[in-house]
Amino acid sequence: MVKLLSVVVSVYNEELALREFYQETGAVLKALPSSWDYELLFVNDGSADRSLEILRELARRDDRVRVVEFSRNFGHEAAMIAGIDYARGDGIVCMDADLQHPPECLLEIVEKFDQGYEVISMVRMKNKTAGLVKNITSAAFYKLINHLSDVKFEPNASDFFAVSKAAADVLRNNYREKVRFLRGYVQSVGFNRTTIQYEARPRFAGESKYSLRSLFRFSINTILCFSDMPLKLGIYSGCAVAVFGLLMMAYTIWTWAKYGTPSGYATIVVLMSFMFAMLFVIVGIIGEYIAILFSELKDRPIYIVKSTENMESEEKVTKS
Repeated sequence: MVKLLSVVVSVYNEELALREFYQETGAVLKALPSSWDYELLFVNDGSADRSLEILRELARRDDRVRVVEFSRNFGHEAAMIAGIDYARGDGIVCMDADLQHPPECLLEIVEKFDQGYEVISMVRMKNKTAGLVKNITSAAFYKLINHLSDVKFEPNASDFFAVSKAAADVLRNNYREKVRFLRGYVQSVGFNRTTIQYEARPRFAGESKYSLRSLFRFSINTILCFSDMPLKLGIYSGCAVAVFGLLMMAYTIWTWAKYGTPSGYATIVVLMSFMFAMLFVIVGIIGEYIAILFSELKDRPIYIVKSTENMESEEKVTKS
């Protein structure tokens, strides 16, 4: 029985890289074992350039190329989820179109599937184009999230990953949060897991779609999705402030006994500033959790599909 490999590709303004990606990835996929066939599923995430035009051209030339077009830009995470929703494969691989994720790794991924693995995390060992700041912050992020969360993540695991049909069904049916961290969900679903190490290539064309600000926001959302530890900060800080207050009371009594009535103006100002700063931080953390709850309560669709190419059915236009 021939199995199907679905390669899900998130596309956002990648007109310069798409043809090269198709040619290079297609050459690798044609070298798959005879027991595997493949499909290339591109999700156009509201691109403003000629990406959709190129994808439609590829779909007309090759019926293995399938295209999902969003009604607007919903983000990289939504594009990957949509690809998993529409994928038909016994094995599903998510990767980017900029060729930083090496297509030759697909052969090794298929070998892992044949060995019985169902969740394959691709661990980036080097990324010379990311720069020192991003590499340091990425390492720090994984150390922090592993310290705060009960789920332990593979350091430097990327959005390049593979799941079996059974694991994909769990993601389709159960992990539908509006604020999400898909690579984290992939590592938390269980099943028979393994990792593959790879070295990220230089970007073929274009620039990273993630600014430092968006990466910071993404990191905050990830921590809030996988840990309730920030909510407990109020308890810990309250205990710390109480201890600090007792020490200040003892110090005040000592200075009163030794020097008479103390001048406590500076002490009061510093203490009040510290306590109000701590209070506002805690209120801000609670506000972030409430924002996530509000987003989930509205239950708006993760993405909206405008059109498709080479699909048997176009019934699915939204997905919550």
